[in-house]
Amino acid sequence: MRMSKSSCLILHGRDPARLQETRELCGADHRHVIWLMDLRAVPDIEASLKELLEVQGLAVRSFIHCAGTLKIQPLRLVRQGEASDIMNVNFLSAVEITRVLIKKRVNEGQLRSIVFVSSTASLFGARGFSLYCASKGALDALMRALAVELAPNVRVNSVLPGAVRTAMTKLMLDDELLKERLESAYPLGPGVPSDVSSVIEFLLSDAARWITGQQVVVDGGRTINITA
Repeated sequence: MRMSKSSCLILHGRDPARLQETRELCGADHRHVIWLMDLRAVPDIEASLKELLEVQGLAVRSFIHCAGTLKIQPLRLVRQGEASDIMNVNFLSAVEITRVLIKKRVNEGQLRSIVFVSSTASLFGARGFSLYCASKGALDALMRALAVELAPNVRVNSVLPGAVRTAMTKLMLDDELLKERLESAYPLGPGVPSDVSSVIEFLLSDAARWITGQQVVVDGGRTINITA
């Protein structure tokens, strides 16, 4: 994602080495802050985030929730702990981070835009994806409610990617049979991360000042392809 020269990022993750690598790739990395936090631990998010903002003297203007965990299996095989982890990472962490950032005494009323990275799985079903679909569907429902609740000060939108090559999807997209199916089903072929980040950048910008409460599908035409 392109940034202005004055942009300061808070980079979140659980892997210190990968976070440091990401910070170096962002350029002028000394300006960017690392927040090491496991989003499965939702009760710990508020204290951790408040401490980070206070210690670093930061206020957040834009929030991108780009977190996801996926385990493909029939619902009958899902254990309760696994279900909790998926909902915590994919949905409840977004609730908690947003709740903290809209507190004036914490973020000084600086928040102006939120983008939740959802999935086309929030719109459609698939075998073995029940909890993932549910978590992303909940995220989009939250987005719509917050778009009304936080207006006019904060705009809230979702981006719904289709099949994009990431660390989470690498094993699936490396399967030759599945790869052939995807290339057939996606009129523009499977995506790459920049296809999604460019849309997020637009939604955070002033060019999208009159857009809120929207689910923006970025899927290379997959969801409009009714070819048998």
